[in-house]
This record gives sequence, structure tokens and C-alpha cells, in this order.
Amino acid sequence: MSVPAFPVLPAGFRFGVATAAYQIEGAHDEDGRGPSIWDTFSHIPGRTLNGATGDTACDHYHRYREDVALLRGLGVDSYRFSISWPRLLPEGVGPVNPKGLDFYDRLIDELLAAGIAPAVTLYHWDLPQALEDRGGWRVRRTAEAFAEYAALAGQRYGDRVARWMTLNEPFCSAFVGYAEGRHAPGATEGRGALAAAHHLLVGHGLAVAALRAADAREVGIALNLDRIHAASDSPEDLAALRRAQVLHNDIWAEPLLAGRYPEHEAETWAGLADGPWRRPGDLDLIGGPLDFLGVNFYRPITVAAAPHREADPALRSAVDIGVAELDPYGTRHTTMGWPVVPAAFTELLRELHSRYPRLPPVWITENGSAEVDAVAPDGLVHDTDRISYLAEHLAAVADAIAAGVDVRGYHAWSLLDNFEWARGYDQRFGLVRVDYDTLTRTPKDSYHWYRGLIAAHRARTEEPAR
Repeated sequence: MSVPAFPVLPAGFRFGVATAAYQIEGAHDEDGRGPSIWDTFSHIPGRTLNGATGDTACDHYHRYREDVALLRGLGVDSYRFSISWPRLLPEGVGPVNPKGLDFYDRLIDELLAAGIAPAVTLYHWDLPQALEDRGGWRVRRTAEAFAEYAALAGQRYGDRVARWMTLNEPFCSAFVGYAEGRHAPGATEGRGALAAAHHLLVGHGLAVAALRAADAREVGIALNLDRIHAASDSPEDLAALRRAQVLHNDIWAEPLLAGRYPEHEAETWAGLADGPWRRPGDLDLIGGPLDFLGVNFYRPITVAAAPHREADPALRSAVDIGVAELDPYGTRHTTMGWPVVPAAFTELLRELHSRYPRLPPVWITENGSAEVDAVAPDGLVHDTDRISYLAEHLAAVADAIAAGVDVRGYHAWSLLDNFEWARGYDQRFGLVRVDYDTLTRTPKDSYHWYRGLIAAHRARTEEPAR
């Protein structure tokens, strides 16, 4: 297969890669770190593929200098990583762990010495278990605790961090974790999941205020918004599309970007959405101005009407909305089973731009593909499918920019192969292969292609090389 041409992005466009703490750090019980809900969940038999945990993961906690050297060699402008909440605050609140604070000091300083802008996610799903034991995101106190954690991180690192993301993919936290049960904490709830969704947004709003008070530079949030299509034009499928839009997109984007709750939430959840967890003033808190919106994108979704799995609305999980997901895409799929449809990426970005006049500048905070990644006889990984995926999706971003969407930068997911949550270590997204027996890092062909893209972009736009 021929190597795809480099997509052309405008001058000033920034390139990066992304990771998350629990997926790469390891050192799960070292230097005062407390347990998170993912430590608990992954140690329950049957919850993750082959019983995988993040106990060691990629051992980034001990190998961060080696990983920053890989970032320097890649030439990225920005590195998006997450802070482990229980590494800073083992109980979620209360006494601070100084060794945890020091670790991120060292990482941030190492990045800055390499000329790489740190982009920090405060919450990438690793809620301190102590807070889950007291109700987790179902209760408002967790949102308040999150603001206290944000204030601590902002005060400690705010002078050096270029961009902050409060939450990563609250859809997964609320619905995959509290409604589907596939992720930590493994609950299958209706009202509890909807309360969690709201409190995540409240926590975001409180954290934005805390970061602003700490003089943080740019503050945003990373959402996994989906481009959703109806299977047909039938009234039933169009109604299913409305419900899916609420579940996947509107419950987040409408309060954040338009200052309102979703129009069709009563239809989606039979009246459960407007619960006692909502308070006067919450919309103003949630919808405060953002410096940017982070968008994570992997694949589109097609939906059709389907029977509810549970007849009694009061007993349904929050994801039981009478919708079936179909796969009509006659295209290649990644090893996650996701169809590769780059045009849907452009459609999503254009839809956001046209729908929300208050849309701030956009950063692509995650985009990438899991592939087979066989090691060739030469000891390398010739991952041509991943290169094609990245090239096509960056071209889709370029198309969105040409259509008027203000997209400032792109983070490929991910720097390293890592713990892929409930799927364990079976799925590989990295530009760098990790041998999980030896923890040896080997840059794949996609790493070298992305490095070449960044260098070519700088040469073409006459931006200085690092």
C-alpha cells in the first residue's frame, strides 16, 4: 500500500498526541496514590478482558522521561495527558499527597524543556474510590470535591499548563459507567446515571471557576460527540435519531454551548431527566464561557427504532431509550469494530459550527484507530491502515476548516499502546508499540509518518522547527 500524502492544514495549526493516566501510568499503589474506581473495577473477575488491570500498564510513572523523549522525537507542539485525581488526593478530598504533586511537576517541567506545551485533563474516568463509596457522581458533593481538586491542580501547575480540560468524555463516565455497567463503577441505573450526567456538568462548571480563580490560561472540556444518522426516513427511525442525539450529544452540548437542557429529553427518558439533582442557577454555572471545545471522534453511528429492553420506565437504565445501532457502512473497520468514515468527522464539525453560535475554537482532543499491528520480521510495525486513518481524518479536519470551522489543533490517540479499559491490552491505538512483557517502546511506521507530517507542515508554513 502506498503511503498517503500529507494533509494540508493552515499556518498556526498545532499537532499533538494524547494519553490518560490510568491507561499508561501504572504504579497504582506507589508513593501514596489511593485507589480509583478503575482499580476496584478491573480487579473484579470478569469485568475486563483476560482480567487485565492498570496496575503496571505502560509504567509511564517510572519511564516518563523516555516517553517525553519520544514526544520530542515526534516533534509535537502539544501533549495531552491526564492527572490522576487519587494520586494527588488519595481520598478525593482532604490530605494532599506531596509525592503525587511532585510527579506531575517533573513531567510538566520535562515537557517544557522539550518545547512541548502541556495540555492537562483533570478527569479521565479515575474517580477516587473513596468518593464512589460516598455516592460517586450520583451526588453533588462529588462535583464540589472535583472543584477542590481543580483548584489544587490549577494553583500548583497553572503557570506552566497551556490548556486545561475539566472532563474527558462525560458520556462514558455517566452512561457507560453508571447505566451500561461496562466501565467503572459498573452500575446499571436510570436515575442514578442521569444524576451522574448532571453532576459531571456541575463539576465542570465549578472546576472552570476554580481554574479561572487560579489564573489558568485556556480552559475547556473534551466531549466524544457523535455524528448520528437515521436508518431511514420513517417517523419511528427519526424519533429514534432524536433520542440518540439527546443521549450522545445534546445532554452535554446544549447546556455547555446554548445554556439550555435538551429539547427532547422527556421523550428520551420518560420524564426521568428533570430530577431533583437540578438546582436553580445550574445552567448558568454549566454554560460559562469556554476558551475551547475539545472534540473526540472515532466513528459515526446509524440508529433505528427498537423495543425497550425493560417495559417499566422506572426500571430502565439510562441507555435503554428504544434505539438499535446498525452498521450500514460498506467500509473498512478498525479492530474495535468501528467503521472508518472520515466524511462523518467533517459533518460533525460543520454541524457544531452551524448549530451553536457560541461555539468556541475547537481542538481535536482524540482521534485514532486500533489496528492489528503485527510485528514484522524486521522487528517493526508497518501499520499502513493507521496511517491511512490519520491521513483521511486530518484531511476531514482540513475540509471542516475550509468550511469555516475554527479548528486550532489535533491530538492523535494515542502516543502509546495502553490499557484500553474493559478491553484490556487487546486493542492497540499507539503510534508507539509497547511490548507488555518487557515494556520496550518501538515507534511504528505511523509515528514516523506523523513526524514527517509535522515537519512538512512547519516547512510549508515557515514555522520554526523544534
